[in-house]
Amino acid sequence: MQSFQQDCVDLAYRKYRRGEVDRRTLLTGLAALGAAVFAGNDAQAQAARQLVMVNWGGIANQGFGNNYGAPFVAANPGWTVVQDSTGPSAGRIRSMVESGRVTWDLCDSSATSSFLLGGLNLLNRIDYNIVNRENVIGPTFALDHGAAPYSFSNVLVYDSSKFPTAPTGWADFWDLQKFPGTRLLRRDAAGTLDAAQMSLGKDMANLYPLDVRASLARVREIRRNLVFWTGGAESEQFIRTGEAVMGQIWHTRAKVLEQESNGRFKFIWNQGILQPGIFVIPRGNPGGEMAQRLLASMLANAEPQVELLKFLGNGPTNPRAAALVPEEFKRFNPTEPANAALQVAQNGRWWGENYARVNADYIDMVTG
Repeated sequence: MQSFQQDCVDLAYRKYRRGEVDRRTLLTGLAALGAAVFAGNDAQAQAARQLVMVNWGGIANQGFGNNYGAPFVAANPGWTVVQDSTGPSAGRIRSMVESGRVTWDLCDSSATSSFLLGGLNLLNRIDYNIVNRENVIGPTFALDHGAAPYSFSNVLVYDSSKFPTAPTGWADFWDLQKFPGTRLLRRDAAGTLDAAQMSLGKDMANLYPLDVRASLARVREIRRNLVFWTGGAESEQFIRTGEAVMGQIWHTRAKVLEQESNGRFKFIWNQGILQPGIFVIPRGNPGGEMAQRLLASMLANAEPQVELLKFLGNGPTNPRAAALVPEEFKRFNPTEPANAALQVAQNGRWWGENYARVNADYIDMVTG
């Protein structure tokens, strides 16, 4: 199952291969994603004190980062930030901490994993005497065991050539008579069941806890009209080829579809599911407190967050960023105040406590 972070790296490389961005812009964007090395060379990294940030990129490119890494390095002489692109899954973090052989300092994770691993005492609590809570737009972006320098959303995308009237929310997604055609959902319960619950009319302000039985039954209602995606490129392709006329996908892919189809494929923010790009610190990390200071820097610097929005579409989380976003990018920004007001902030605590059981039931249902 591809993560949102992995898909962002894929999108970055696609832009580079198409000549839409140059190498410097690519490295800058990858740095902001936590997917490039912020050290001049291996010898420098070994000689200096370093922090290891773990990402989902699977790449080995090196270069100074102009977004997350450079501001921290400039403010902390003698320190470098290097990348490990092997993927910080919850299982790998757990194995590393329990073995007592921790080599990672800061990991690109999720709200769900932060609650799960934090509850097992496998993560350091975020020190909010160092990390400023006022540098994020809301409580879902500053958790006990993680904080978010970026955001993303699950949104409803549709083929406007198929429907004289545009869908307005998840109730329309489930309405096969008014909006006929195959639907697209992720092969994962998180996000999918949140939408199913909203389609049943539950108030967004009181969406959690989810009624799992009712939400699963809701998906089962349209099972014969569903196809499922596991990666961002696949989700995009289902819509492009017409295999699905409406779907729930990441907003970054929806943006690409709309722009490259000259508006044929559209998406809506209404009832989108806004999620934080959470970074966590494994318990026993070698860099100690400096990992907290790196995270604080990532949250405090609004300008690099806006650059990441312009590069790939990831939403900034610093409240000062909104005033810095150019007008043409506001419509594609999940944390633009007007867009955020239409969405529900996903409850990471509820998913952290229930994901394993609920997702197993969901997979059993969609594959059975």
